[in-house]
Amino acid sequence: MTSKEVGHGGPIALVGSGEFLPVMDETDLALLEQLGGPASTRVVILPTASGLEDPESPARWSRMGVEHFGRLGARVDAAPILTRDDALDPRWLPLLEAANFFYFSGGNPLHLIGSMRDTPTWATIRRRHAEGAVLAGCSAGAMAMCGRTSRLRALREDGPPEWIPALGLLPRLIVLPHYDRMAGFVGQDVVDRVIKNLPEDTVLLGIEEDTALTRMNGAAWRVSGVRNVWVFTSHGGKAHGAGDVVVA
Repeated sequence: MTSKEVGHGGPIALVGSGEFLPVMDETDLALLEQLGGPASTRVVILPTASGLEDPESPARWSRMGVEHFGRLGARVDAAPILTRDDALDPRWLPLLEAANFFYFSGGNPLHLIGSMRDTPTWATIRRRHAEGAVLAGCSAGAMAMCGRTSRLRALREDGPPEWIPALGLLPRLIVLPHYDRMAGFVGQDVVDRVIKNLPEDTVLLGIEEDTALTRMNGAAWRVSGVRNVWVFTSHGGKAHGAGDVVVA
C-alpha cells in the first residue's frame, strides 16, 4: 500500500480487537510518541459504534479508554457522541479541536458511518487528522475508516457480498476485524466468497484479534500486537506478523 492508496495526514491505527487492554500498550505508546509523548497528547475516546447497544456499553468503552490512556500518561476525555444528532451538535467541537488523538471503539460499523458522515464532528476529526493528529479505530472503528464495508448478516447470504460505502478516509481498503475468528462467525465458505468478490483495485485487510496495523508519520504500514494481518488482493493473500512492513 503506497501513500497514494491510503491518503495523507497523521498516524493511523487499524485494530482487530483489544482496544484499551494491556495487549495494546506497545502500539498505543508508539502512537503517543508520534505526538511528542503522553504529556503532549490529548486523547478523545469516541464510543459511537456502540450507540445502538445497551446504554452501559458506550459507558464501559468510555471508562476503559479513559483508564487505559490515563495509565499511559496521556490527558484523555470521552465524548459520548452516540447518534447522528450528537455528531451534528456543535457543543462537541471545542473538545475535538483541542484533541490530537481520536479513538473509535467497536460496535456496529454502519451505525458509526451513518452517525458521522457529513457532520461537523467528522469534518473536524478529518481536518485534525490531516493536520497531524492520530486517528485509531478498533473493529467497527477500523471498518468505518475504509472505502467500503459490509454487514456480517449480509455476508452470509448467497451471491456476491453487498459493499456499502464507508467514511472513505482509506478509500482502497476494506477491513475484516477479528479475522482469526471470522470463519467461526460466518463460515469459511463466506470468507472465501468475500475474498473472491473484492471490488476492483481494492485491498482487503484481515486483522486478527489483539493485533493492529499502524502507519506512523511518513512511514509504511507495520503490524504490531500478538497475531497476524492478512492482506488480500486480486493476486492472492499473505499473512504478516508483528514487526512486518505491509505492502500490496
